[in-house]
Amino acid sequence: QVQLVESGGGLVQAGGSLRLSCAASGRTFSNYNIGWFRQAPGKEREFVAAVGWSTGSTYYADSVKGRFIISRDNAKSTVYLQMNSLKPEDTAVYYCAADGVPRRPVLTTTRWTYIYWGQGTQVTVSS
Repeated sequence: QVQLVESGGGLVQAGGSLRLSCAASGRTFSNYNIGWFRQAPGKEREFVAAVGWSTGSTYYADSVKGRFIISRDNAKSTVYLQMNSLKPEDTAVYYCAADGVPRRPVLTTTRWTYIYWGQGTQVTVSS
């Protein structure tokens, strides 16, 4: 039902910024909560941020709160993750994912509720 493709990753110095994009296929994109997750080698995939299908709600992990901004443009079927004040510990493969339940009224932080995943994009922050 949903196919996602991330882009925008790269190498950046600590304190710098990157904007990740998650492009979705189909016209049902607006019905899904979208989350960003990240995973470093040898570590569990962790929640980063989520935006609601209504476009009104957002939620952030404490580790990125105040630095990252998630947004969506349903007309473009795209979700963005603006990452500012990047730290070396932000280094990971970043994935976007769509909730498995359309129009879920709450945002979730567990990866188990997201069943549609992109391929990931590498973000490396140098010190």
